[in-house]
Amino acid sequence: MKIAVCVKQVVTREWPLRIDDAATWVQDRDASFEMNEPDAYALEEALRLKERHGGEVVVCSAGPARVAQVIREALARGADRAIRVESDRLAAADGGMVAEALASAMRDEAFDLVLTGLQSDDQGFAQTGVVLAELLEIPHATIIMEVQVTDGTLRVKRELEGGWFQWVSMPTPALLTIQSGINQLRYATLKGIMAAKKKDVRVVEPSPDLTPHQEILELYVPEKGKQTRLIEGSPGEAAIELVRVLREEARVI
Repeated sequence: MKIAVCVKQVVTREWPLRIDDAATWVQDRDASFEMNEPDAYALEEALRLKERHGGEVVVCSAGPARVAQVIREALARGADRAIRVESDRLAAADGGMVAEALASAMRDEAFDLVLTGLQSDDQGFAQTGVVLAELLEIPHATIIMEVQVTDGTLRVKRELEGGWFQWVSMPTPALLTIQSGINQLRYATLKGIMAAKKKDVRVVEPSPDLTPHQEILELYVPEKGKQTRLIEGSPGEAAIELVRVLREEARVI
């Protein structure tokens, strides 16, 4: 089974975010980076599928040269090889732009299964996976909590709202967006780190026609503030009014 896993490099959660001078993204010159958490679960699921069914796990990533860090980490955890689409234009690209860059590099590989994280920790649009499936012309399913492979077909468990789940059967090739918590993550061993140095990483340049699909006009730090409102009347009347305010105005119940 030939499995592709799309991983993204994001700023670490502990790093204090600061907006850049153009107010369109965060300053990342001195930032530390890590693998996007949902993508790490997608990678782990791919490695487990390989252990059960055999095959190959190929890590795919798009971004500036620094994304080599997460690729090395993925290879150290057990991926067999990697494809890196390198361009500074992809440092803060939207989901559609990233999907186009990945699709152009992945299309000729004819993967049986493509796994992505449900969403990224930075932008959180949850768009890259589904757009990539459309560009690769393969079916997709989202918010996956379990994957079963039988005779070339998939049976996947989707997480719905309100604690409900849905089982879906689908053919291969297919793309799945993986929910965090689907499995227990493994760490890279010293043997894996040493072996990663010898694994193949194919570097691809994106098309010069690659352009953004979305534009961030301005980022700003949310203003802190609070307002105290006194509800008058008898205890019973105040309670009724409080429930109305919470439901209709604050929308918290």
